[in-house]
Amino acid sequence: MSGNHRYIAIEGPIGVGKTTLARRLASDTGANLLLEGADENPFLARFYQAPERYALPTQLFFLMQRAEQLADLRQPDLFGDSRVADFMLDKDRLFAELTLDADEFRLYNQVYEHVIRDYPVPDLVIYLQAPVRTLLERIAHRGIDYELDIEAGYLQRLVEVYARYFSCFDAAPLLIVDALRIDLVHSRADYDRLLSMLDSTRSGRQFLTPPLV
Repeated sequence: MSGNHRYIAIEGPIGVGKTTLARRLASDTGANLLLEGADENPFLARFYQAPERYALPTQLFFLMQRAEQLADLRQPDLFGDSRVADFMLDKDRLFAELTLDADEFRLYNQVYEHVIRDYPVPDLVIYLQAPVRTLLERIAHRGIDYELDIEAGYLQRLVEVYARYFSCFDAAPLLIVDALRIDLVHSRADYDRLLSMLDSTRSGRQFLTPPLV
């Protein structure tokens, strides 16, 4: 892992390829891998079937789970291991804003503000973008039962929430990847371009898109 990026977070909507990329980066660079563990959330399957009933416990479980996973990052360690995560702590608030009603969101925010104190921001964020039709195809392909209940309208709102969030994101260097036209799974050339941009993305934002012909 680059010495400039001890903590890389990969973000984007459901089905965009966060976990696949995180696994590959961690394996190739020797970094520790942090995965969000959606399968461990006992409320998630019920949320997709009855979102109004299960949105709040789903979000609170994710918030506490992710905070616990990142807890050791609160202690600065210049010689510690590098980490690649397929989530940011901030993502919980994005989902909460999308799924909770006003009173629930107010309660959630009280917990969120208490929990996130002293948590570091990543040294680099990789934001994967793809249109809803692509996300639906990938969700169907991986065949996780509870995800098959996800509706296109929900995904569209989620894509828009992510786009708004990252349009003004400046807390860390940001690499935005066109995950529709950039194939980080099957194209070695595309993946090598990503690796080459990790070191060069030290501030502001850069974009990984197909090269001009």
